[in-house]
Amino acid sequence: MVSHKEFVGAGKTPGLQVWRIENLDLKPVPKALHGSFYTGDAYLLLFTTSAPSYNIHMWLGDECSQDESGAVAIFATQLDDFLGGGPVQYREVQNFESNTLVGYFRSGIKYQKGGVASGFQHVVTNDMNVKRLLHIKGRRAIRATEVDMSWSNFNKGDCFIIDLGKDVYQWCGSQCNRFERLKASQVAIDIRDNERNGRAKLHMVEEGEEPAAVIEALGPKSTIAPGTDDEKVDTSNRKKGALYMISDASGAMKVSAVAPSSPFKQAMLSAEECYILDNGVDRNIFVWKGPKANMSERKAAMSAGQQFIKDKGYSNKTQIQVLPAGAETTLFKQFFIDWKDKDETTGPSKAYTIGRIAKVEQVPFDASTLHSDKAMAAQHGMVDDGKGKVQIWRVENGAMAPVDPSAYGHFYGGDCREQHIIYTWQGLRCSQDELAASAFLTVKLDDSMGGSPVQVRVTQGQEPPHLMSLFAGKPMIIHSGGTSSKGGQSQTSSTRLFHIRQSSSRATRAVEVEASASSLNTNDVFVLKSPKAVFVWRGMGASDEEMAAAKHVVGFLGGSAAQVSERKEPDDFWSALGGKKDYQTSKSLQNVVRLPRLFGCSNKTGRLAVEEVPGDFNQSDLATDDVMILDTWDQIFLWVGNDANAVERNGAPKIAKDYVDSDPSGRRGLPITTIKQGAEPPTFAGWFQAWDPKMWETDPLARVFGRV
Repeated sequence: MVSHKEFVGAGKTPGLQVWRIENLDLKPVPKALHGSFYTGDAYLLLFTTSAPSYNIHMWLGDECSQDESGAVAIFATQLDDFLGGGPVQYREVQNFESNTLVGYFRSGIKYQKGGVASGFQHVVTNDMNVKRLLHIKGRRAIRATEVDMSWSNFNKGDCFIIDLGKDVYQWCGSQCNRFERLKASQVAIDIRDNERNGRAKLHMVEEGEEPAAVIEALGPKSTIAPGTDDEKVDTSNRKKGALYMISDASGAMKVSAVAPSSPFKQAMLSAEECYILDNGVDRNIFVWKGPKANMSERKAAMSAGQQFIKDKGYSNKTQIQVLPAGAETTLFKQFFIDWKDKDETTGPSKAYTIGRIAKVEQVPFDASTLHSDKAMAAQHGMVDDGKGKVQIWRVENGAMAPVDPSAYGHFYGGDCREQHIIYTWQGLRCSQDELAASAFLTVKLDDSMGGSPVQVRVTQGQEPPHLMSLFAGKPMIIHSGGTSSKGGQSQTSSTRLFHIRQSSSRATRAVEVEASASSLNTNDVFVLKSPKAVFVWRGMGASDEEMAAAKHVVGFLGGSAAQVSERKEPDDFWSALGGKKDYQTSKSLQNVVRLPRLFGCSNKTGRLAVEEVPGDFNQSDLATDDVMILDTWDQIFLWVGNDANAVERNGAPKIAKDYVDSDPSGRRGLPITTIKQGAEPPTFAGWFQAWDPKMWETDPLARVFGRV
């Protein structure tokens, strides 16, 4: 086996590792710069979960050389070999990355001009002498591409970031819509917080209102071009796939047809063979490696996929996924009408287990163990093990007020807080003054510590597990409104309800929700405190970890709690909630094999396009100017935003029907429920933790701009 010195630590601890090809060798990229790619280079990425299971991505920039793309392919094969042939391998091309890769970088992928050949290095710096222009594209998967500093690169339909070091300007074209502005601001905030350590100032600029500094940087303004159509594949019309068997029995690789179009049956895959699932019209090729296929076929899987693309005349932007048996992705499984994972069936021929690709075991709830789950560390930003000294301040009257250590782990929706590694936590309903004060105090605190701390800005509901690990085994408790100062902004009500859920990344939150039976969810645990009693309600799909977290909430609220099981509730439980009401009773969230998927449907470009939301989704991913499809496998929800245009609204039922009818797995006759923004029933809202019915009372754009 060929090994490389960089492989010594590869896959040893869960998380994301990134290398760039430099002089045909591997050079690691600093963590702070993960998600930033030079367009003249090739990169190798390894994502490791705690199972462990592995994803290998080879990323090719538009201008990378033949030698570099050849070298990264060789290193990917060697790394796959080093890890025992178990990883899923992805071939990624600039601008056409898989949702898996995009999901690692929720604040967007940045493409920088140049590369190793022209002397550009990946160095973490506070350098303020920056001058660059970034073109922001994408509503779900955000991509920021560096272009020449010239007005000729602007258009009215997109957002651009003019990065001048100390000042970062987000320029919004007159045809650019609200959701795109919202997403572009995530990139701008990321530049300020991560690349400049909070020391840059953000400015929002509308087309036609450019300040003198922007004109000085770009020269006299010329005519701005109209918006352009995004070259996105219309995935609402997913074509059928075709299935081929590949074999080298004759001495040369041979491809033979198994089935001309999906849906396929899982029994078509023999454990002794390798297969290509051809979805090339949608720029996807899957190579499936049977566990008993011969070693030369298994090792040649990626090159077989690349040769297949050439032979078929497909675009060189086509994504390739190489899948060992037992590690199949959702995108692959959707082409099979009867797919069952190995814990549900004997599989293609007979039962087999591949340890390194086993499902991630759910560990008992203990926030202090979150730091060792480095799988999540990469995706959710764990920076250390969370055992250092913790100090928390509340922003009060524009100054920093220390929080009593006994209240650590409790956050109030009306607060802004800071922490070191400096976290600035911002409640969804905190005031503009508090937002501004927290930004100022973060820089002040950073300066007092010599300008070295890492700064992380956190919005309520999107807390990284590292922040949650600081509370020593307790869940994070988020209170409604108010403030953690004694006698805060608002009085707590006499009846309070806390919703406890462990997310797919194993972070447990207890969020105060409206004290109504409609807030309940069969998959979760709730703590109800009324003037007369305290109840811990366990839904039929709730986990032991969520029950353990409930003890901490009860400990804070005080009193002795009565345990209540779903469907065995006493009358005084319902009366405390104001009577029985409908709530989310679908058990689909339990032991989910097929994770729910969220798609945005938009015809902003003049034709209907459907795009998946990458990574774990939340309520803020619902774009108010679009129609969204939530696919929970056994039913489809169509969510219509208030600002969706007439074409999207009127076409919504057809969008959903086309989505189901074009499903490669052959699912038919699913119930399709159409829902309007602001009138979401529990059966829909239950898929989002701590659904906030008041979220849209404040403009999401104003909320984010308030944070800058």
